[in-house]
Amino acid sequence: MKIAVIGAGSVGMLLSTFLADRLDVTCIVRRKAQEIAIGEHGINRINLDGTVTKTSVKASRDYNELERASLVIVAVKYTHLPLLLPKLADLSVDIPLLFVQNGLAHYEKALQLPQKTIAFGSCQFGAQKENDYTVIHRGIGVLKLAVERGNAEIFQLFREVESPLFPVQFVEHAENMLFEKALYNCFINPMTTVLQVKNGGLVANRHAKKLLEALYEECMDAFPEQRENIAFSDVVSLCEKTASNTSSMLQDRLMNRKTEVESIVGAVIKKAEQRGRSLPILNTFYHLVLAIEGEKT
Repeated sequence: MKIAVIGAGSVGMLLSTFLADRLDVTCIVRRKAQEIAIGEHGINRINLDGTVTKTSVKASRDYNELERASLVIVAVKYTHLPLLLPKLADLSVDIPLLFVQNGLAHYEKALQLPQKTIAFGSCQFGAQKENDYTVIHRGIGVLKLAVERGNAEIFQLFREVESPLFPVQFVEHAENMLFEKALYNCFINPMTTVLQVKNGGLVANRHAKKLLEALYEECMDAFPEQRENIAFSDVVSLCEKTASNTSSMLQDRLMNRKTEVESIVGAVIKKAEQRGRSLPILNTFYHLVLAIEGEKT
């Protein structure tokens, strides 16, 4: 079975290493240098214990490779998705698509595509790109999958590759799954980006923790049904489990890349506004991140 993974950033690379244990995986990349690097080395995964697992993954810049795939996994950031959607729309409608972006903004756009089978993933694991062919597994976390339409059978391949290092969970209601993950991202990503701290810094510093709790309460007041799914202790536990992780938003900021603040934080703010609720603390962090980026009016 041939799997095509579009995007070889941290998430795309880590997913590829776990899938490559049993499947034929090709990463579709933008840069020739990365195509050459993965072609020469495959992808190396640095495990939690410091050991290195070398995996046989191919790379190509040729989007025609997608037509030969049994499944296409879209692992680019949301900011790159608009340029990619026309290419996906031209694919055979019989090729299943799996989207693993953060946030909510990609959900409706993906469902406008003609493919018969579309699923969404929520990645809870920690991943950090070391170089063009090396990814660091920063923390064990479940990959949640929700098939929004079409035939769910193809996604059983994840049952074949899951392991204690790569747990997989199938859930219903993709939009709810994505929203829950977006809330966690809202608690951690903008604060770590503005404060310039790793995830653990949000709970190690009493002032940051107090601010984190105020942000949590604000979001729960706007979305009270989420209290059953997310307790503040869950947020604290996630920060502690990923204490040494640099959030994806802070990573983007440190690399002077555009962040996903719009598709994650902006989407949650809009969802609250649709309910007639405001999120002043989250809104402040939203504008602070944009100000740090140098967003111009």
